Amino acid sequence: MWDTLVIDPMINALLLLYDLLGNNFMLAIAVFTLLIRLLTLPLNLRQQRSMLRTQEMQPKIQEIQKKYKDDQQKMMEEFRKIGYNPADTLTGCLPMLLQLPILFGLYQAIMITLGSTPQSLFELSQRVYEGVNLTDLLPVANKFFWLNLGQPDPWFVLPVLVGASMYLQQKLLTPTPAPSSDGKENPAAAMSRSMQTTMPLMFGFFSLQFPAGLSLYFVLSNVIGIAQGYYTRHVMAAEDGQATAKKAVPLTEPPPSSADKAVQAAPSKGKSKSAASSSKKTQSKQKRRSAKR
Repeated sequence: MWDTLVIDPMINALLLLYDLLGNNFMLAIAVFTLLIRLLTLPLNLRQQRSMLRTQEMQPKIQEIQKKYKDDQQKMMEEFRKIGYNPADTLTGCLPMLLQLPILFGLYQAIMITLGSTPQSLFELSQRVYEGVNLTDLLPVANKFFWLNLGQPDPWFVLPVLVGASMYLQQKLLTPTPAPSSDGKENPAAAMSRSMQTTMPLMFGFFSLQFPAGLSLYFVLSNVIGIAQGYYTRHVMAAEDGQATAKKAVPLTEPPPSSADKAVQAAPSKGKSKSAASSSKKTQSKQKRRSAKR
């Protein structure tokens, strides 16, 4: 099942891209990385926006947790009022969990595709789909500058790039937690700093044993993630700016229209006419009285 659903599709995708891109396995890995990031883009964007929004609400969340620590039902009601769902914090792990089968599958796909022994070539021939002409593609070129894409980087350049790019991505996508309301260190801040350091070091160490092709996948994926993080922050900053501008606009009454002016002027004209007619009647009565005398 694992081979059928993960490894075999990756092998054939890499071979197809290798054929379309002029027998350049480095370009095949780059395009494959871009396709994977596009497929996981909706989930990544949702996770990033959720993390940033949750971080903005941290002061309110901590206040509610402290106020209703003995009443879980009331706490959840207050969370819903501010638009916070504790279950959303679990979505932050989904992109990483989704990456694990991709990494394991790509590791095996690269090792099988770039294998040069008779056994590896036979295994490759058993995994290729009917539409892929393996005869024209062998042997697969595995050289890129000083790298053998099927072997670890002998100069340790890629492991350093893996760790550095992952650190920048973590730094960008993990906002600085707000300080705790009681003045103590926020536990989320300590955990965030630990993750920002531990994860890049761990994957950089693993890259010492990874084939160079997989390390290149890591570096390219992290670079795309950094660009995606800048885009997400820019969009959310623009949204917050528009919301702030709407709140800052004073609620003033619109100027009266011409129809309203006419309606307001009509009663005054009617009053002036009635006042003129009453004055004329008074004058005529006074003349009649003087004539009788």
